[in-house]
Amino acid sequence: MSQKRGSSSRAATARYSSFAATGSQRDVRAIITRARSLGRTALDEFAAKQVLAAYGIDVPRSERIANADEIDQALGNLTPPLVLKVISPDVLHKSDIGGVRLNLLEGGAIRRAIRDVDGRMRSLGYRIEGFILEEMASGGHEVVIGGLRDPSFGQLVMFGLGGVFVEVLRDVSFRICPISRLDAAEMIHEIRGAPILAGARGGSVVPEAMLIEALMAVGGEGGLLLDLGDEIAEVDINPLIASDTRIIAVDARLILAKRSGDAG
Repeated sequence: MSQKRGSSSRAATARYSSFAATGSQRDVRAIITRARSLGRTALDEFAAKQVLAAYGIDVPRSERIANADEIDQALGNLTPPLVLKVISPDVLHKSDIGGVRLNLLEGGAIRRAIRDVDGRMRSLGYRIEGFILEEMASGGHEVVIGGLRDPSFGQLVMFGLGGVFVEVLRDVSFRICPISRLDAAEMIHEIRGAPILAGARGGSVVPEAMLIEALMAVGGEGGLLLDLGDEIAEVDINPLIASDTRIIAVDARLILAKRSGDAG
C-alpha cells in the first residue's frame, strides 16, 4: 500500500481487447512472473485488468502508452470520451493523488492531462511507468467484488455495492471459495443495498444472472481466486459498473502473495 519515489521508463503499447481474445492461464502466470521479477508487490492496473479479462470479466477497451508521443496511435483504437490513468509502482489509489483525468475527448486534451499528471507525480516523488488511456464506461450502479486469503478458511470472496456503501457502510457479504451459483445469488440478496440493484425507486435493473457470472469468475470453481490462490493474496475490483446490459470492471487491484524469500 506504500506510495513513493521518482523516475520514468517506457512501456510498449498493448490492448486489453487482444489479450481478452487470446488470454490463458499461462499468459496470466507470465504477467505475474514478470511483476515479481521487477520486485512488485501488486500488479499495476493494466496488468490486473489483463488477468480479469482472461477469467471472463469484462474490462474497458484500453491502451497502455509510455508518453504523449503514443497518443495518436492509441486514439486509432479507442472511442472517446476517455479516461487517463497514471501507471506507477508507488501508487495504488491513483485518484487520491491526482493521477486520473476524466472525459477527455481529443489528443490536445490528453496531452495537457499527461503534462498535468506528470508534473503532479514528480512533485510528489512518485515514479511514472506510463499511462492507461481507457474508454469511459456508461452509467450504472457501482458494485465491488473482492477476495482475500484467510489464514483459517482459505480463499474468501466478497460482494457489495461500491463507493460509499463499501467504504463507509461496509454493506458486503462473504463466502468461502469455491462458491456455487446458489451461493452467489445468496451473497447478492444478503446485502442491504440489494433492492438498488433490483431497480428500487425507478433505478435501472441489473440482471442477477450477470452478477452471478461475475462472482463465479472470481470465486467459483476454476475462478481467479482458486486458480491463482498461490499467487494472489488480495483482489479488489472496485468499482464494477453494473447496468441492465453489462457489468464492466473500471478499476482493479491484485496484491501478490508473499513468498518465503520475499523481503519484508
